[in-house]
Amino acid sequence: MGAEKTSTSGSDSETQVALNVYDLTPINNYTYWFGFGIFHSGIEVHGKEYGFGAHDFPVSGVFEVEPRSCPGFIYRCSVPLGRIDMPPSDFRTFIENMASEYHGDTYHLISKNCNHFTNDVSQRLTGRRIPGWVNRLAHLGALCSCLLPESLQVTTVKQLPEYHECSGI
Repeated sequence: MGAEKTSTSGSDSETQVALNVYDLTPINNYTYWFGFGIFHSGIEVHGKEYGFGAHDFPVSGVFEVEPRSCPGFIYRCSVPLGRIDMPPSDFRTFIENMASEYHGDTYHLISKNCNHFTNDVSQRLTGRRIPGWVNRLAHLGALCSCLLPESLQVTTVKQLPEYHECSGI
């Protein structure tokens, strides 16, 4: 885990790791060519895609979808990130461990979004970062955080007042 496979043995556990990128807004059709845009991304491994999203509860925000078909987003492109040699069962354990680090109530547009998640997964699996343009807007936002509205400087997800953590179940 973490080291990219360089041989082409073709074992059943060898698989491509790809970044699937989606447009969040039609304006990306214009800004993409200047290296900007508002993107969602997911990581594709062993025929499934994994992403990270926000919700109000202190449980994982990691989800699984069919590749290149994340609901609510417009698929733009796939970027090959490398190959790994990891059986599907080992990958499942890996992604479940990652999910424990990415709770939905910790999602933040600037500092912990879906693109941060895919970058973290990519680095741990292949040793490679995702392309900079995918999360460039968040990086610029972090550099200029004092200029951003207060609503973007704090977490964007709030607990519902009627939500209470269950215990003793």
